[in-house]
Amino acid sequence: MTSHPATSTDDHGAVCKRPGCGQLLPAQERGRTRQFCSTDCARRFHNDSRIPAPAAGAGEPDPLTALDALIRQAAALTRAARDQAASLNPASVRAQIADAEAARRRAEAAAVTAQAQAAEALQETAALTEALAAARGDLTTAQAAAQHASTAAQASAAELEELRRDHAAQITALQARADQQVTAARAHADQCARERDDATAAARDARHSADAEISRARQAETDARAETQRVRADAARERDTLRDHHQAELAAARALTEAERARAERAETQLDTERADRRTLTSHLTATTSSNGQQPADSQH
Repeated sequence: MTSHPATSTDDHGAVCKRPGCGQLLPAQERGRTRQFCSTDCARRFHNDSRIPAPAAGAGEPDPLTALDALIRQAAALTRAARDQAASLNPASVRAQIADAEAARRRAEAAAVTAQAQAAEALQETAALTEALAAARGDLTTAQAAAQHASTAAQASAAELEELRRDHAAQITALQARADQQVTAARAHADQCARERDDATAAARDARHSADAEISRARQAETDARAETQRVRADAARERDTLRDHHQAELAAARALTEAERARAERAETQLDTERADRRTLTSHLTATTSSNGQQPADSQH
């Protein structure tokens, strides 16, 4: 399914459709989208787009006049085709409109040339006739493009109607789903309210139980503090007794250490005395032995 972009006439700040007007379209909330700023502009636009009828009783029409009429008609048809192509925006219509625009410009160029060379109109009748035939061919192409654009617009309208039906079905399904979700949400809210009431009652009971537990805990804390104070007093007495006992043991150990130290000093002094006596005795024995060895030698001489 093909979707087409919306035309610029629905946007804020759109201008009048009549060429050369440039006025902004008035604000509109409902109804069909406006294309002209006023009724006068709409009437002038349709009058410019109308093909002038040939004068009654006239002979062969002037080629310049006929060419000018065809140019205006081609311009009007080109603008209409451009507007329809802008609302549909298919690539083929744009290409055809570009061809029609090129043909219109060629026709305008031919008209300007014809007006500039009005004095030589009789000599250039064949060229003007050829230009007129080309303009008619371009007009036929523009009409075919307009017909194609109209067919595409009808197809787009059918697609739009189908999209509207699909959207209506989707909206109905969404509304049904939303109703189901609202019903489920209400049921869930009622269940949450019941659970909240149950939780409040349970919290109230838990608070009473907690108050009782706090009272028992405070009594237990008081008893524990009393027991702690009693244990601390017993521990202080035991600590003082142990400190006195340890101090007595330390005093006894110091006294014993002093006695052992004195005994060791006396033993060391006695050992030094014995060592001195031994040195003296050793010296005396050494001297005696030396004296006994020298006497026999002297007696032999």
